[in-house]
Amino acid sequence: MRRHLLLFTALASLSLIGGTAQSAKPAHPKPPTGSARTILLWPTGAPTAIGTQDQDIPKLYVYPALGRDTSQTAIIIMPGGGYRTLVMEKEGADEARWLSAHGIDAFVLQYRLGPRYRFPAPIDDGARAVRYVRSHAHEFGLAEDKIGVWGFSAGAHLAGYLATVHDVGQPHAADPVDRASDRPDFAILAYGRLSMDPYIPRATNLEGLLGNDPTMEEIDRVSIAPHVTRDTSPSFVYSTSADQTVNSLNATAYYNAMKRAGAPVELHIFERGLHGIGMGQNPKSPAEVQILPTLISGWLQMHAWM
Repeated sequence: MRRHLLLFTALASLSLIGGTAQSAKPAHPKPPTGSARTILLWPTGAPTAIGTQDQDIPKLYVYPALGRDTSQTAIIIMPGGGYRTLVMEKEGADEARWLSAHGIDAFVLQYRLGPRYRFPAPIDDGARAVRYVRSHAHEFGLAEDKIGVWGFSAGAHLAGYLATVHDVGQPHAADPVDRASDRPDFAILAYGRLSMDPYIPRATNLEGLLGNDPTMEEIDRVSIAPHVTRDTSPSFVYSTSADQTVNSLNATAYYNAMKRAGAPVELHIFERGLHGIGMGQNPKSPAEVQILPTLISGWLQMHAWM
């Protein structure tokens, strides 16, 4: 089981908004379209699974690189959905096909959701995904040190957590996957909840992950920006000032923490664009946001990941 960070800082009391997470029925996301195959992260069942339905089985949908170049890079995509559902097309399959066309192996992660599952189950699924791809790098024709994550909204929170809280694996584990590190080599974080600072306006308190009545310890544990160190994965962060669901102050809090720690980071905050812009390719997206693929590919190329 992965190590989870505890932070004992005093924060102002937080008011909980939207409290139906525990009574709501879990959503059943449809698989993303166009994947070549599906990988079960735990073929015999996830250790903390409470059933055997599709919602209990974390998995990866595989999009192999087309016309692979020498990058040998893989990116695990983590869709958003408030830890209650998964936006598998706009924040999953679309990006996977784009990455595949640019010579990068893409994997779309289906992780477990609330209210059926709470922290740390979705985090464990993300960690397992990184370990799985790294431990099978030779099979996929990948470099073990070129495995990144790309998360959207709640998925960006998950990706940011993995970028910040990780371990080197268990060298003597019976399962070879558990011997691999779960640290992403880089992270792309799209309009994610990266801080639980009470002074940052927000619509929710991650009820899908924490439930309706989290303790201050639980809230602190999933606040990413305070945990940033020099070892946090190099990150490309983007958001919009017009986002009324996840305030762009989350992105700047993470950027500032990365700068203070001396960790590589690039930040883009667009003036226009509502929450859920994906990679900015919807025809209704503001013109300036549609440059995102160019910005992302430039950053990946700069680091020799594309």
